[in-house]
Amino acid sequence: MPDDRYTNRPGDTGRPMRPREGASRYSGDRRGRPRTPDLLHADTSREPVSRRTVVKGFLGLGLVGCVWGLAGHQIFYGGINEDRHENRITANSTLYAKRGAFYDRNGNVLAASEECYNIALNTTIISNKKKVISALVKHLGMSEADAKAAVNEDSTWTYVARKVSTDVAEELLAEGLAGIEPEQTTQRVYPYGTLASQVIGVVDTDNNGLTGLELYYDEDLQGENGWVHRERAADNSYIAGGEYDRQDPIDGDDLVLTIDVNIQRAAEEALAEAVENAGAHYGSVIVTDPRNGEILAACSYPTYDPANLSEARTEDMNLRVVTDAYEPGSVFKALVCGAAIDLGLVDTETTFSVPPVVLAGDDEVTDVDSRDYEMTMTVREIMRRSSNTGMILVGEKIGADSFAEYLDRYGIGHESGVDFPGENTGIVRARDEYDGASVAAMSFGQAIAVSPIEITRAISAISNKGVMTTPHFLMARRGEEIDWTGGDTRAISEETASKVADMMLTVVDEGTGEAGQVPGYEVSGKTGTAQRASESGGYLEGSYMASFMGFAPTKDPQVQVYVTLDGTGYTSIAAAPAFAEIMSAALDTLGVKPTR
Repeated sequence: MPDDRYTNRPGDTGRPMRPREGASRYSGDRRGRPRTPDLLHADTSREPVSRRTVVKGFLGLGLVGCVWGLAGHQIFYGGINEDRHENRITANSTLYAKRGAFYDRNGNVLAASEECYNIALNTTIISNKKKVISALVKHLGMSEADAKAAVNEDSTWTYVARKVSTDVAEELLAEGLAGIEPEQTTQRVYPYGTLASQVIGVVDTDNNGLTGLELYYDEDLQGENGWVHRERAADNSYIAGGEYDRQDPIDGDDLVLTIDVNIQRAAEEALAEAVENAGAHYGSVIVTDPRNGEILAACSYPTYDPANLSEARTEDMNLRVVTDAYEPGSVFKALVCGAAIDLGLVDTETTFSVPPVVLAGDDEVTDVDSRDYEMTMTVREIMRRSSNTGMILVGEKIGADSFAEYLDRYGIGHESGVDFPGENTGIVRARDEYDGASVAAMSFGQAIAVSPIEITRAISAISNKGVMTTPHFLMARRGEEIDWTGGDTRAISEETASKVADMMLTVVDEGTGEAGQVPGYEVSGKTGTAQRASESGGYLEGSYMASFMGFAPTKDPQVQVYVTLDGTGYTSIAAAPAFAEIMSAALDTLGVKPTR
């Protein structure tokens, strides 16, 4: 059969048609045009991919990627992107609340807050680094190296100084340099310098209380910070007339304390002198009104400067009348006599045959006079002489069960309720832990450790007609006086309290406490000398806790003073002069009329 590919058709030129290259793969139509390839039988294994197909493929893949990315940002990261955008176009600044002030009982400012500035850098908008570095060195006292390092950071907010005074900040900002950002804040100021620094305490750079009453009443003092939202341009500068939103801060509460600055100053000066004269390691004083527990003064020595914390020692920031515990020594004898009289076991004139030596377990106990003979003593005489051996006999009459009961009544080993952080409740044995020496040793103030604040509260049972009051610093808040009477607790009868107070008057008038006398006043007091315990066990040789506790006037006590000197080579006589000086100043300041 003839091959159609070589057959002339009507209209042909007469020339035979030559098969075109590749005609075996195509069937031409009648006009000689190639027909559609036979896709079922065509051999495409070596057919090249056209450039148009490749381009279309890449465009398609790119489109899919764009759609996927857009979906991811809109669906999966929408919230995050909104936050980033918001942060990029707005600046959020804190408006710090003014921390409440502390006042003494007479309205004198002990600590207050004043406006100041934190200084930060937004290095992204600094246009002249050299001028900014020069300004930081000149006004903030930065070293050139530190200033250069800060300016070269890549940050929109880097603090370079905190608590800068308003005057200094204004001088710096007057330079008009872009990139220097002020943040208004407050700082604590102390009009009386170091006075009552351990009581007041300190705050951190963010005005949070760290120690003392600043910590204890932090929630009342802080207030609530406010804020400002301001819109920025792309170059991080603020937009005039841009978005602006503000929440004003709420200032903290002012607090009125029971402290009297005049009594506080007298206590600090007398204590510093006593510590130096006695060569003691530390000293403490607490002055109270035993009728209501108000703390008129409290301090420890050495002390510190709250405006210069870089040089302060941690131990000097402690208010040791609260945070430390000691063996109280003979001051404790007043409480033991109170228990014995309250139980009806003895009276002030009950007599004892007191030997020169008494065993407390395996230890021999003697009196300070080192006598070698037995004496007949009344309970009053035992107190007047501060006889250890005599007090052991009184303690034996009380017995272990009643002794433990009265320790609880006096609040010994329990928190006093004072509004101050870090109270030390000491070391007090439970009744089932007593051994053969426990009652004897505790009768004259050894084998027991208590904080001065506990002793202060316990002795108020004697100075306040048998009722213990809660020692406290806070007098008023938001103009309202605070009621502390809920902590009042009767420990002994009023009659017992009167008898013990009268015996303590004898101690000061003609006994071991004569150096604690205050001209013109009846003063009841008790001396105390306790050996300091050694870390390796036993007691240190020639190292004592010298103390003096007392109140006045005897029949209507309005002031109670407790002085302790820790680590002195002297006995209680070292604490008595400081006691007398502080008591005299307190009575005079409060206008208490003489009783003699």
